[in-house]
Amino acid sequence: MYTPKHFEVTDWKSITDFVAHVGSVDLVTVGKDGQPVSTLLPVIWDTSNVTETEFGTLIMHMAIQNDQWKSLSDETLALAIVHGPQAYISPTNYENKLTDHRVVPTWNYQAVHLSGTVSVSHDAEQLRHIVTDLTDFHEHGRANPWGAAESDPKYFEGQLKAIVAIRMKVTKVEAKAKLSQNRSVKDQQAIVRELDKSGSMPARDLAQAMQKNLEKN
Repeated sequence: MYTPKHFEVTDWKSITDFVAHVGSVDLVTVGKDGQPVSTLLPVIWDTSNVTETEFGTLIMHMAIQNDQWKSLSDETLALAIVHGPQAYISPTNYENKLTDHRVVPTWNYQAVHLSGTVSVSHDAEQLRHIVTDLTDFHEHGRANPWGAAESDPKYFEGQLKAIVAIRMKVTKVEAKAKLSQNRSVKDQQAIVRELDKSGSMPARDLAQAMQKNLEKN
């Protein structure tokens, strides 16, 4: 990931919280034909065993009818992309738009790239744990959370046969928050105001992220 210093995110908690909040990744690998292939997958990032060279494990599952997993073997290289809010930024927000005119449009966004190696498993017990953990994670906080144990046992077991477990050992973490940190505070505040009035939910989410960054600094 191309990351100028002022857009780089290095705080571990901020990165892991961001991934947990998004809750999904685009898993990118190379197929047997040499072509890149990607699938969006719900994910849990297990960071209980982080070392200096390994940064936990991404835990996912994929439909058994999805051909992507068939090209994976143990230690296959992969990239997991986590997308945050993004939006177009107009030069009309900049103070110098009418003075030196040295302005151009840009695109603000938040993203995390996780690189590593993947493995595939058909183990029913492992799949049961993955589905249960993902369900518990996303149901947490609901007034009446649903649990996997509430599903009809035969139906649930049948559904497990329709997926494969994907685990990715994370060996590299890159995080970027392009929030106009290279502009003046006044310019950033103008961008926040414009994005906050947008009819786009991602734009308004980006405005919140920019405002938090301004308050932090």
